[in-house]
Amino acid sequence: MSAQMICSNASLGYEGGIVAEKLDFTINKGDYLCILGENGSGKSTLIKAILGLKPQVSGEIKWCGDVKKNEVGYLPQQTVVQKDFPASVREIVRSGCLAKCGLRPFYNKAEKELAESTMKQLEISGLAKRCYRELSGGQQQRVLLARALCATRKMLLLDEPVTGLDPKAQLELYELIAKLNREGITIIMVSHDIVSAVKYASHILHIGGRKQLFFGKKEDYVRSATGKLFIGSEMMENE
Repeated sequence: MSAQMICSNASLGYEGGIVAEKLDFTINKGDYLCILGENGSGKSTLIKAILGLKPQVSGEIKWCGDVKKNEVGYLPQQTVVQKDFPASVREIVRSGCLAKCGLRPFYNKAEKELAESTMKQLEISGLAKRCYRELSGGQQQRVLLARALCATRKMLLLDEPVTGLDPKAQLELYELIAKLNREGITIIMVSHDIVSAVKYASHILHIGGRKQLFFGKKEDYVRSATGKLFIGSEMMENE
């Protein structure tokens, strides 16, 4: 296995407070890591640290192998403003290539072709000329996923990607993300959905009470005390 990111004894916080400490985990090429935890457990702060937007208080987050921190495609949680963005689908997908443009004020042929092939891959070519804000929630998430894929084909970081979607759209997006993972893209997904995490992920990182409750393969998570506790609670809530 080839490591792409190593988090060693990292403590995370803001405004002088620690939200999570002693985080130790490794992400290997092709992994599908699901980060679980309640609100306030440090998941959002960890995302910012992974993206290089906020330094950790202590410890180390090290990039290695074939990926750098600026080569992570990011799909953030959608805001009301983002959902109402007045641009065409093609314009939004192409904007994923902006980092490749450098100082060029336009997209070159290769970047335009990448956007078109990515829309075809995610089955949204027919929406290319549509206004983004006119789309359904599921369609909007596919557009943003296509944008992230234009930025990189190595690693995707997804923050609660199915929030607000109906069950059918949730399932379709989960299946699409799993397909991208099978094609070799490393997935890091932040989620509250423990049942789906166990179904699709290869590895689980569970954070709670300012500490790392579990990290390892999902099969081991299911058998662990932490897994049994939280999976059981989720099942009861869904009954």
